Amino acid sequence: MKRRIFALFLSLILALGPLSAPAGAAEGGFSPVRTYEDQFSDVSASSWFYDTVKALYELGLTNGSGSPDRFDPSGDLTVAEVITMASRLRSLYETGDSEAGGNAYGGDGGEWYLPYVLHLQALDVIGQELEGSYDRPATRAEMAHVLAGALPRETLDPINREAVASGYGRGRYIRDVREDTPYQDDILLLYDWGVAGGSDDTGSFRPDSRIARSEAAAMVARLADPGLRVGLDWEILPLYSKKGYTLDEMVESDGTFYVSPDIGNRAEVDADVRYMLANGERTLSLEYPEETVNRQFVDQVMNTFLSAVRDYVEQTYNSVTALYYPNSKYVELTFTSSLYDESQIDRYREETMDYAIRVHDQMWAEGRITGEMTEYEKARVYFDWICNHCRYDYRDVSMSHSGYQAFTTGLAVCDGYVAAYNLLLRLEGIRCGTCSTSKHIWTVAELDGETYHIDPTWGDQPSGIDDRYFAMTEEFALGRF
Repeated sequence: MKRRIFALFLSLILALGPLSAPAGAAEGGFSPVRTYEDQFSDVSASSWFYDTVKALYELGLTNGSGSPDRFDPSGDLTVAEVITMASRLRSLYETGDSEAGGNAYGGDGGEWYLPYVLHLQALDVIGQELEGSYDRPATRAEMAHVLAGALPRETLDPINREAVASGYGRGRYIRDVREDTPYQDDILLLYDWGVAGGSDDTGSFRPDSRIARSEAAAMVARLADPGLRVGLDWEILPLYSKKGYTLDEMVESDGTFYVSPDIGNRAEVDADVRYMLANGERTLSLEYPEETVNRQFVDQVMNTFLSAVRDYVEQTYNSVTALYYPNSKYVELTFTSSLYDESQIDRYREETMDYAIRVHDQMWAEGRITGEMTEYEKARVYFDWICNHCRYDYRDVSMSHSGYQAFTTGLAVCDGYVAAYNLLLRLEGIRCGTCSTSKHIWTVAELDGETYHIDPTWGDQPSGIDDRYFAMTEEFALGRF
């Protein structure tokens, strides 16, 4: 899986502290010093940042940019300007004078921003980490780092703590902020306090992007005025829930793609398949030397890639077509399913995923799956569920080859059993694939570092569950045929 949910949630809690609001939280010592009367000609009343620019102006924290009648909302802020803004905010909070902090460290010459740097360093808001960067545009992550310490933390109420813990901990929101993102903890604190709300439906922060003056104004104003803070309306779900996950998230890819994969190299072929599936696509554009692209070669390419796709049987693709021209160098593969017509593929894929998530979440809610269990133990629970829920469909109708039918009616043949079972394993972050003959297919899974063959179809016997077909050795699995 792209995220190890519980490990990330633990690091999140350590970063943000207790889930309750800090004792004695205050609203800060801010009072307007003047009135905003639409002085900035480039800030209209319909602009999303109008209220925050107004608040900054009335607190005396901004006088515009370049001229008194312009704010320049899309302009960049330098690191020095970010630091200056934070210093003035802290001074205004503590003394009512936005320049008091900087003035206490001025008078020695040097760069104009040095007093503000020294002020924040004296407060341990920043250290030496931004040295040498003051004149360049600041990133949004750097802005978060400076603002996270601009006010005493006891003055800030964690209004979004539960939403952030659930949304980020489950990997559904703020997905562009990872463990290796600079100033990860500071960014999460801004969401926690309602100072940041994200730039899209998944709460993206864009940590490496430059910070625009309008965005900076919004963050600073929200720190100063609790009435401007953003309450997150993210759906709060248990950490174990996989609601909202999609099939493309069930496949890991490091982004490697081979334009001309060696069809004799399964690792290259598999990398391309994973790249395609992880990006929610079903088409691959390949390129080979012109003299090699003929009917026989393309047939080999199609068979090789179709075999690789069967490792991801839960993705529903079981057929492939190729578009190419003889003696040209391009081959385009498109994967589809013989089970549904073209207009139904996406719907069935989504509904299959929804059914699998319901089963997964129910297992956790009932305590049949817990975080303390090994992968082997989790795989056994799902093996038993599949065997108890499904019956072999001797009619062998096309839909019985699908995970959809295994979940919805409980009737399936071997690839339907395996599609449903593998999807449940992947929801637990368990690596799995398939092994097949001309007549049968079963699961191969890596459980706690060991590889096992698992056959839920043969495990489901009229007399009950046959334990021999869970965690088989390769020799035993292949020796049945």
